[in-house]
Amino acid sequence: MAPEIGVSQNGAAKSRSQQMTIERVGELGIVGAGGGGFPTAVKLGTRVPLVIANAAECEPLLHKDKELLHHLSEPFLRGMIQAMEMVGAPQGVIGIKEKYHDIIDAMRQDAPKSIRVAPLPDSYPAGDEFILVHIVTGRVIPPGGLPKDVDAMVANVETLMNIGLDQPVTEKYLTVAGAVRNPVTLRVPIGISIGEVIEAAGGATVDDFSVLLGGVMMAKPAAGLDVPVTKTTGGIVVLPSSHSLIQRHNAKWPVIARVGRSACDQCRFCTEFCPRYLLGHPIQPHRAMQSLGFSPSPAEIIAGTLYCCECNLCSLYACPEDLDPKNVCVESKPAARANGLFFTGTPESVTPHPMADYRRVPMKRLISRLGLTEYINVGPLIEHKFAPKHVVLPLKQHAGAPAVAVVKTGQQVNPGDLLAVPEEGKLGARIHASIRGVVRLTPNSVVIDA
Repeated sequence: MAPEIGVSQNGAAKSRSQQMTIERVGELGIVGAGGGGFPTAVKLGTRVPLVIANAAECEPLLHKDKELLHHLSEPFLRGMIQAMEMVGAPQGVIGIKEKYHDIIDAMRQDAPKSIRVAPLPDSYPAGDEFILVHIVTGRVIPPGGLPKDVDAMVANVETLMNIGLDQPVTEKYLTVAGAVRNPVTLRVPIGISIGEVIEAAGGATVDDFSVLLGGVMMAKPAAGLDVPVTKTTGGIVVLPSSHSLIQRHNAKWPVIARVGRSACDQCRFCTEFCPRYLLGHPIQPHRAMQSLGFSPSPAEIIAGTLYCCECNLCSLYACPEDLDPKNVCVESKPAARANGLFFTGTPESVTPHPMADYRRVPMKRLISRLGLTEYINVGPLIEHKFAPKHVVLPLKQHAGAPAVAVVKTGQQVNPGDLLAVPEEGKLGARIHASIRGVVRLTPNSVVIDA
């Protein structure tokens, strides 16, 4: 490994010796790097006895978290220990797939006695924090609840690494996969275009291609190659535009509803494979499909759709007719909220399905079902020197309200300089400059021209 991998462009690893505080985490703009983007300082403001590092990374073809544990274990472990101190947790657990024997061995050797490794099955969606917490602790987070409800806090590997690095979050690690010449994991400046990142992976291997951001199961289709990388971009998957996954993710709601209304035969496969249903949560996707035949949907039919985790297993794996129960659940959530259909039982009433352990979907089988077997399933971390002419930093790249710019057009900034802060009294995160250049403000972003 090149020794410079993981060292920030601004070289600001300056305060490793100072005690990490929750306030410092907020100042650095650290958010959930696994995709949720929840401000980490807020999450650290609770007291729990257990911190779980989510290294499951169960989206097909993505390897970022595993590569960080391999190459950057020192700042990761430092950040995990600091997180444990901040929440008062005497114990920590690293949840990683059991197939990564070398990393498990290294973690067991390097981690202190207060941190243990929990090998996870190579299945989807092992990285769902509800599933992860259940595997690690045997406890079930109640429907609509949080890990703290069962005395735990869950954080992504990169999030904990960012705590350990103790510098403003100006870079993002992500895997570029699929129809590219060199599938790799890269460290990129936040705000760089995904097109430039794809080129760093050797470019696409097909002329007519589309891009999925974040992973193929819970992906968001990219509107174009100029879309910027944000703090929560964990993966860039390039596929031919004709690929079924591109077609599925771009499907429009009227078509989804019309086909679902006429074709669903209520086989229940979507429900029987639903990971939250198997945990004992009141979610039954096949019932949501019934709602397509009513307007408005009866409350008793859409009850439970609030607890859909949107993993897409029902739509992209379980359904034998290629229908879309996930999006039906998503569309039903507002009506479920309007009808006040919230879980009212006790945590003790939530009992996992007796077949839950036997219905985990193996990654190899999922990759085959998704039509991805032709793509190289690797993503080694390599060093690549980026020199973008400009970066676009959206004011909202985290959970909560958009940040408010504290710089002006024409202002010169350097990497690590503060660009935006959370709006007073609202949930948000700070945003920092990722390159040196001149600021140009837009209604929704801060642009830096090099």
